[in-house]
Amino acid sequence: MIVTAKSLEEVIKERTSVKTGYLDKEVSKELVLSLLESAVWAPTHGVREPWRYIFVSGDRREAFIEAVLSCRDKSQRETVRRSLEDVPAFLIVVMNADPRQKFWEEDFAATACMLQNFQLLAWEKELGTVWRTPIHIHDPRFHEAVGVKSGEKVVGVLSMGYFDKEIVERKVRRRTNPAEKMSTF
Repeated sequence: MIVTAKSLEEVIKERTSVKTGYLDKEVSKELVLSLLESAVWAPTHGVREPWRYIFVSGDRREAFIEAVLSCRDKSQRETVRRSLEDVPAFLIVVMNADPRQKFWEEDFAATACMLQNFQLLAWEKELGTVWRTPIHIHDPRFHEAVGVKSGEKVVGVLSMGYFDKEIVERKVRRRTNPAEKMSTF
């Protein structure tokens, strides 16, 4: 059997957000850390590395879900619970929220690059992710429950898990040709 490695271009074009269809299989902290060890090589202004992570899995998932639900109207809670309960693991990505606009923007861009690196690396390991920015990431109750400190911003919450490949293969994906969005100065 010959195994061929995918090119970076193939991984970029193939990767997609995996929102449903997670398998009941643990995502280990060790795997996430190994992916992060490479993901942090993203461009970062002044090598500030403005990010940190909060990993949620196993028996802590229910406490995480309860923290999310405490920030939602009662009418939304059951729907939100259903969207979270089958997700094997979460990675809350936090950055320093520098009050200086230039530094804040640079740090946000660096953190976004690191997150894209992580998602590509996860895809390569057949680990599905979706980067979410739900309303509760701005709620002080959520911050307190998960340990986000004053002066920090939650950039997003990654849902992660091994997934049913048939569900993902049925997705239709399109992108606009960049020539349609380019002008010349």
